[in-house]
Amino acid sequence: MLLMATVSDLVGHTISHYRILRMIGSGGMGVVYEAEDLKLGRNVALKFLPEELAGDTHALERLRREARTASVLHHPNICTIYEIDEERGRLFIAMELLEGQTLQQKMRGKALDIETVLDVGIQVADGLDAAHSKGIIHRDLKPANIFIMTRGEAKILDFGLAKHSLKPEGDAAINASTISTDLSSSGTALGTIAYMSPEQAKGKELDSRSDLFSFGSVLYEMGTGMLPFRGATPALILKAILDGRITPAVRLNPDLPHGLEAVINKALETNENLRYQHASDIRSDLARLKRDTDSRVVATARVASSDIDVSSWRRRKPALVTAAIVLAALLTLTAWVAFFRVRHETVDSIAVLPFVNATADPDMEYLCDGITDSVINNLSQLAHLRVLARNTAFRYKGKEADPKRIGKDLGVRAVLTGKLLQRGDTLVLQSELMDVAKDSQLWGGQYRRKISDVFALEEDLSREISETLRFRLTREEKRRVTRRHTDNAEAYRLYLKGRYFWYLWSPEKSQKAIEYFQQAISKDPGYALAYAGLADTYISQAWFGEVSPREAMPRAKDAALKALESDDDVAEAHVSLAFADCLYDWDWPSAGKHFERAVALNPSYVNAHNWYSYYLSALGRSDQALAEAKRALDLDPASPGGNQGMGIQLIYARRYDEAIEQFQKALEMDYHDAHLGLGNGYAAKGNYQKALSEFQKYAELDRGTPRSIAALGYAYARLNQPTEALRALNQLSEMEKRRYVSPGSVAIVYIGMGDRDRAFEWLEKSCDEHSFNVAFLKVSPFFDSLRSDQRFTDLLHRVGLSQ
Repeated sequence: MLLMATVSDLVGHTISHYRILRMIGSGGMGVVYEAEDLKLGRNVALKFLPEELAGDTHALERLRREARTASVLHHPNICTIYEIDEERGRLFIAMELLEGQTLQQKMRGKALDIETVLDVGIQVADGLDAAHSKGIIHRDLKPANIFIMTRGEAKILDFGLAKHSLKPEGDAAINASTISTDLSSSGTALGTIAYMSPEQAKGKELDSRSDLFSFGSVLYEMGTGMLPFRGATPALILKAILDGRITPAVRLNPDLPHGLEAVINKALETNENLRYQHASDIRSDLARLKRDTDSRVVATARVASSDIDVSSWRRRKPALVTAAIVLAALLTLTAWVAFFRVRHETVDSIAVLPFVNATADPDMEYLCDGITDSVINNLSQLAHLRVLARNTAFRYKGKEADPKRIGKDLGVRAVLTGKLLQRGDTLVLQSELMDVAKDSQLWGGQYRRKISDVFALEEDLSREISETLRFRLTREEKRRVTRRHTDNAEAYRLYLKGRYFWYLWSPEKSQKAIEYFQQAISKDPGYALAYAGLADTYISQAWFGEVSPREAMPRAKDAALKALESDDDVAEAHVSLAFADCLYDWDWPSAGKHFERAVALNPSYVNAHNWYSYYLSALGRSDQALAEAKRALDLDPASPGGNQGMGIQLIYARRYDEAIEQFQKALEMDYHDAHLGLGNGYAAKGNYQKALSEFQKYAELDRGTPRSIAALGYAYARLNQPTEALRALNQLSEMEKRRYVSPGSVAIVYIGMGDRDRAFEWLEKSCDEHSFNVAFLKVSPFFDSLRSDQRFTDLLHRVGLSQ
């Protein structure tokens, strides 16, 4: 059976008498293709339901309603429907092919010039008048449903929510009592909240005047660049609509004609009896305003032409000359103010806060976190948007916090919040995007999906946000934002569980993560992200000393290679492979290539910059290492691990005081590993008493791991307390009977004691096991006492580094 969900399935195929040429776009309620009508020899647009909605009776009815409703409308300002047909059980609409952009895309968050506002407004009003005269009410008029052709013609789209009324024109009424409960398949309430009329918000009977209120909101937004009714939540937006209080349009845009503001205010009357009664009335008022505006422009142009007539210059009164100069200055100033205002209002940064588990089921936490992660990763693909990384955003998990305050604390323009609710086998995601600077809602939506189609939630959400922010995405960016790495919902669910436990790092949790990643792979053997997650988990086990590198790293490398065999564009897998190449195999050229590839694929991937900094510092390229560590920290400013990583790079760069400051920042974030970092910083400076104090705090919090015992032994040795240093060595020896102990931990104690022979003995063992510490022989200050020894030079050559 022919599937209709992807480009590869349809492009080149013939559906009925239409040959599919290319995919135009997709959304929650439709996938649209350009096709050639083989009977009439013209190009048309074909709209299909997405595969996941093909069996949804509500979605099918909406598509049929759109076709039936719009097919009776033949007007230059309404998209023409040619036919509705069915092929192999799949319903589709053939409609007029439009070239241009939606009004939402055209505005891009800023006001349009008055000429365009009036021109588009007149055309939309004429289209509404035609629909209303047939007894058809649109019910979802908004900028996204108005298309502007390349030559400026406006077309009203998407009559999927429209209904025929009982009587034509103003007497028409439809029952909208289910407005607050009836959800479309895309999960949003009938109509879009920000453009709803008061009667629609109340669930009252609707007539054509409801469309006129929505049209008033569209005119307001075109003229000011902002919605008339805003709020931090859908409930507050509805309250603003019902209250009917708006910021005067001319206050937001002083260039707006008062006549246009009067039209907008009348269209936005809360009482429908005081509102415009017919679309034709708005059209007439806008047409008169356009005529008067054009007349003033012509008159001004004539005066200006006369002003610069050289032959009459000497006859010009000084007062008029002065007025012309003042007018020119004012026009220039206004232009610059507008320019900088538009620049200031650009949304160029966003924080995605952890979605709240609104279901009383702790097992849903993995899904909330996983969807949040995926949205962060998807939005990170946008080149012009700075997306704060997971660690920073998740510091607010479980905390009641004001998005506006969080946004200002984090230095971002917008904050995305959401709640996830499970009802039976259905997931409901409510989300909203807040403009921090304006304290207003940029967008809000609700999505309803079966658990078996959970990844559609992220795709829809990521697409809606990128459209709301009005970024002009490249084809590659669009692909990455809505990209699926698997079509197996169960594999995806298992992957999310694996990542959830990976982030909850502990030996027990890491083992659970491995099990879930392996289960995901068994469901989909080509699932690249699951292999990448498996590689990350093996690396974490080795990095934190839970497992020998000889045991973990070959597995990590194998998983990373399998990920890249399935999909070479997975940045996470390139980072995992690069890590194994440099810190385990000492294949420095290969590691560099994979790090560079990862950063190119996803410049916002924090781990890519973080681990790349370790690679660069190991090679002695400290300036570049610090630059990469800074990039990681810029993306994840509230990450304690990021601050810790920067501190480590500063130690390797021999900038000890700065390193100590950085570790103190991490410590302020309740990151207990910062005590180890601080101790290392003090020890590198030669302040061993302070180092010992920090190592003792770390050992207490870390419950006596080999790392903490080795640090204590080194400090005791440097403080000339050999008994305590030997006790540390004995403890490490006892630990070896129960768990893995890195030879590097033992070597560092002997270095502290000044026992070169035993130190080199254990460093040789480190090389045999490919312990990570030997990768930093070239730069770590803790090896400085050994550098004059030929054995040290031999170790450097063995690891692939030069002195």
